[in-house]
Amino acid sequence: AKRGKDKGRCDHRIMQFGKLCFAIGGAPKEVAASATGFFLQIYLLDVAQINAFQASMVLFIGKVWGAVTDPVVGFFITKSKWTRIGRLMPWMVGCTPFLVISYFYLWYVPPFSGSRFIWYLGFYCLYQTLITCFHVPYSALTMFLSTDQKERDSATAYRMTMEVLGTLVGAAIQGQIVASAHTLKHCPTSNMSAGYLANLSAFPCWVLFDILLILIPRVSDPYAPKTEKQVSFQQAFVLVMRHGPYLSLTAAFLFITVAIQLIQSNFVLFCTYAADLRDHFQNIVLTILVSAVISIPLWQWFLQRFGKKTAAFCGITWILPFTLMLVFIPNVIVAYVVAVSSGLTVAASLLLPWSMLPDVVDDFRLANPYCKGHEAIFYSFYVFFTKFASGISLGVSTLCLEFAGYDTGACKQPPPVVYTLKLLIGAAPVAFIVTGLMILLLYPITEDVRLRNKVCLEELR
Repeated sequence: AKRGKDKGRCDHRIMQFGKLCFAIGGAPKEVAASATGFFLQIYLLDVAQINAFQASMVLFIGKVWGAVTDPVVGFFITKSKWTRIGRLMPWMVGCTPFLVISYFYLWYVPPFSGSRFIWYLGFYCLYQTLITCFHVPYSALTMFLSTDQKERDSATAYRMTMEVLGTLVGAAIQGQIVASAHTLKHCPTSNMSAGYLANLSAFPCWVLFDILLILIPRVSDPYAPKTEKQVSFQQAFVLVMRHGPYLSLTAAFLFITVAIQLIQSNFVLFCTYAADLRDHFQNIVLTILVSAVISIPLWQWFLQRFGKKTAAFCGITWILPFTLMLVFIPNVIVAYVVAVSSGLTVAASLLLPWSMLPDVVDDFRLANPYCKGHEAIFYSFYVFFTKFASGISLGVSTLCLEFAGYDTGACKQPPPVVYTLKLLIGAAPVAFIVTGLMILLLYPITEDVRLRNKVCLEELR
């Protein structure tokens, strides 16, 4: 009995170590993602000084290109052979050096001005391709950490906490760089230093955290019976796309992600030109992210106590009144109140879909026990749909600013631009969130269903 207890403690420590390595390994990706999400739009417009139409094309084409690469990478991952470090790890480690280089040149202002649109479009598309090569296998790795749903939920909470911390670091560092370059936008030295500062520290971080990912203890594919029967990628894709829980979850968070993306990408512009908060936007962004970091453990407790579907509804609806409050009462005190409350929704929107997706995979496994080795389809196509919708929304929102008369490099924008920014921060996100929550009502995996699936999978194994 004592030997059994000692082994249990050892296994628990190994699992905790694995979850910590898994969580830390994704942090650098979020450092880069937060910088591009919050500041790339204003950087292209006011620092690189390409016009609003070109900026909208860079954001739209880059996001759509990144969406297209997700299922392509997912396909190649399912065809990859197992190595000593697994089937997923070589993708994450191999793309890292090239990812850092592409990110470096994305924040570099070239000395020529005539072809800057081509420059940023090319490196943004390359960055999106390489981040896909890292993110798809990284997110699919969740299914190989443990067969226990509770342990996978805990690993997801670990991951989201570290990713939001990474987002906080990225927003803090890059926010100060872009803010200074925005103030001194005619100083080429300041502009070029943004890329150097952001990336000299990025490369050793990526390498270190890749090593941590390699150290993760993983289980082999335990979700299906031993069999020689193989299901092709095309057959598995059709089965996945017909799976009701996957479709309802993906569609719901597609609309919710678009809403959060609209707020994120236009927030700095709104603070600068529509709310007269240009001296506060860096601190407001940091307040949002600090609130998100603190609230992730709260949502982890809430979903365990009341269920994931209930947690999703409570977490996502929380932002609605506060977003409208900022539009109608744009002052400093309200902005910080909105920032704290928005952090709760940001945390929920990050944690809940990635916590619910493994439950969908379990449900699919139970319905299709011989379809094994295709976990990447769930993760790659989920990211594909959300990225594609986000790309369209970003492109359209920036194009709306162009039609409203956005004046690149101006210290003050005309009233139609201010009105457009209020719509992009207020009315549009509210409409998308309400639509997403209505679709989420159709999501069939309740806590009772999830527990039943857990018991059935244990019997199957």
